[in-house]
Amino acid sequence: MKTRDLAYIALFAAITAVLGTLPAIAVGPVPITAQTLGVMLAGSVLGARRGFLAVLLFLVLVAVGLPLLSGGRGGLAPFAGASAGYLFSWPVAAFVIGWLTERSWHRYTVLRGTLINVVGGIVVIYAVGVPVLKAVAGLAWDDALWTGAAVFIPGDLVKAFVAAAIADVVRRSYPVIERPRRAAATR
Repeated sequence: MKTRDLAYIALFAAITAVLGTLPAIAVGPVPITAQTLGVMLAGSVLGARRGFLAVLLFLVLVAVGLPLLSGGRGGLAPFAGASAGYLFSWPVAAFVIGWLTERSWHRYTVLRGTLINVVGGIVVIYAVGVPVLKAVAGLAWDDALWTGAAVFIPGDLVKAFVAAAIADVVRRSYPVIERPRRAAATR
């Protein structure tokens, strides 16, 4: 791993932490925060491996006690509470977003990036977060789907678009993800 890669990973862990300083909106057992924007940005700007590592670094810093989650939360308690599934899904979401972005590098647009962020940053996160929320909070499925997914959809769609638009600008001006190498010509 190059020094530049380590710097990118640290930078996007820091961006995710800074997004935690924005006030959360309490809508149930899991608040609406801006930090999933950091997850989407990490994957769409850094790619699969570095995006995964940036979000994992962020979560390790939270686990050791730094108050980096929205509302100044940190330590191990958030990893056992109602939001645990969402937190555990973040590195996977960044990886999926990055992997899909790398595969569509040569035809990346804001629309394509938004769709990629919806798949990785919404579907993946909800697929892990909602069942854990249901189990930890003891909710019925309809309550878990409402308080753990439906109320988040409008904001998450906006975050998916914003992350795609930022990634498109970064990609054109200072590409972090390298263009995929074409297979060598057969000899």
